[in-house]
Amino acid sequence: CWEVRQHNSSEWCHFIRSNPDCRLDGGFLDYLDGVFCVFPPRLLPLAVTLYALWLLYLFIILGVTAEKFFCPNLSAISTNLKLSHNVAVFSLTSPLHGVTFLAFGNGAPDVFSAVVAFSDPRTAGLAIGAIFGAGVFVTTVVAGGIALVKPFTAASRPFLRDVIFYMAAVFLTFVVLYLGRIRLGEALGYLGLYVFYVLTVVLCTWIHRRQRGDGLAPPGPWEPEMPTDAEEPEPSGTNSGDYGEEYRPLLPSRESSLRILSTALSPLDYRKWRRKPWYWRLFKAFKVPVELVLLLTVPVVDPDKDDLNWKRPLNCLHVLTSSLLCVLTLKSGAYGLYQIQGIFPVWGLVTLVASALALIIFITTSNEEPPKYHCVFAFLGFLASAMWINAAATELVNILRTLGIIFQLSNTVLGLTLLAWGNSIGDTFSDLTMARQGYPRMAFSACFGGIIFNILVGVGLGCLLQMTGSQPLVKLEPDSPLVWVLAGALGLSLVFSFVTVPAQCFQLGKAYGICLIAYYLAFLCLALLTEFRVIHFS
Repeated sequence: CWEVRQHNSSEWCHFIRSNPDCRLDGGFLDYLDGVFCVFPPRLLPLAVTLYALWLLYLFIILGVTAEKFFCPNLSAISTNLKLSHNVAVFSLTSPLHGVTFLAFGNGAPDVFSAVVAFSDPRTAGLAIGAIFGAGVFVTTVVAGGIALVKPFTAASRPFLRDVIFYMAAVFLTFVVLYLGRIRLGEALGYLGLYVFYVLTVVLCTWIHRRQRGDGLAPPGPWEPEMPTDAEEPEPSGTNSGDYGEEYRPLLPSRESSLRILSTALSPLDYRKWRRKPWYWRLFKAFKVPVELVLLLTVPVVDPDKDDLNWKRPLNCLHVLTSSLLCVLTLKSGAYGLYQIQGIFPVWGLVTLVASALALIIFITTSNEEPPKYHCVFAFLGFLASAMWINAAATELVNILRTLGIIFQLSNTVLGLTLLAWGNSIGDTFSDLTMARQGYPRMAFSACFGGIIFNILVGVGLGCLLQMTGSQPLVKLEPDSPLVWVLAGALGLSLVFSFVTVPAQCFQLGKAYGICLIAYYLAFLCLALLTEFRVIHFS
């Protein structure tokens, strides 16, 4: 399909529609057909501009869904399953850290993008480029930025543990790329290594607590500090009607269902809107349509609220909208549009069943008190937000492949730049903000600990889901020499930190930060020169 630009512009559309390699698997929009058939050749720059803007908006959709809907529901699920947050939480944006449940929350865009990319051999390079590219970016630019913002003493044992596991994961990926395929045992090896990492963290935490007698001693240089409740950032709730204690009425009052619904569906906090600067308002204006659609289709259970964020009219509506969302986004709507006996569509049956169930819930519950089974809505919200993320990730991969064909760029370079930057930008801001607020060790630990989940689960699960009984392997043939530059750069950056951080007695300052950022700039220049064949590797 890359040869389309080598033909006369009048032949582009016929070439795209007649070449099987130009068919995009999954997704709701055919971007290749749009840019080469809908837009005339002279308007190609306009089409590329619109695609770039849509690409940015897809990153906003991924970020908002993961932050405000996916992570809160995972937190509610872990609470209902009686999991300790020290084990259940591991997100770069959360003040509480751990290693299992909410790792998926923070890494959801990366993992879903990897799963979608691995589903097609033509886009597997996107997954490799994004996973390696994000690894290099986070362990150099973000880690270096933290050291520049606030010099600190790194947590020694967590740092050494995470770097060793990450180097093992990179080495395993290097071997898989060298062999050009990943078999069932190797895919399970990725997931097994992550399970071993989780057990190691849990065991180290248990030993450390036993050593200090389960006390709440101040954190030493071996342990990342934890903020107190008073210092935690305000929760990202989805109900703009909750403005804090000072705005609550003195006497309880019964609100009508219609008022509850209208308040719950408002994504704007007008008091907060008036206090914020213009650029925050501009960005919020872009997010409002996304948040409104998500509020309509994804329930959120908040264990920190007295009513657990129970909004009877909206939650009953969620039974219908979430069910339709899941069936219409699964396999890009292929299952939802299927005709039962060639007569009745699946989405129609789902609508009837969900409407009846929503009516029963509305009749048997009240506005004031959540039902005993309210925790089920956390699982429904988790599933619905996961379907949103998967749908956005599918469109993201397809549009990146389209841009690669337009500009004659390999999937690897698109993965290590646009996809890696887009998926890492939220973590970058949250980590740097955490460092400015006085928690640089926590932010630094997140840099090396969080991306372990992305590479092990992203590659392991992404390849495992593509295997079938007849062909229990996935081919991972590098589409350019850039893959080896990526793998080498990531391995070298980890070795650099593994050697220099202990050599400085874990005292990290501005010199370390400058070295890491300079290393990333040098790597980026080398990668781009390799992509444009200025530098050749035999």
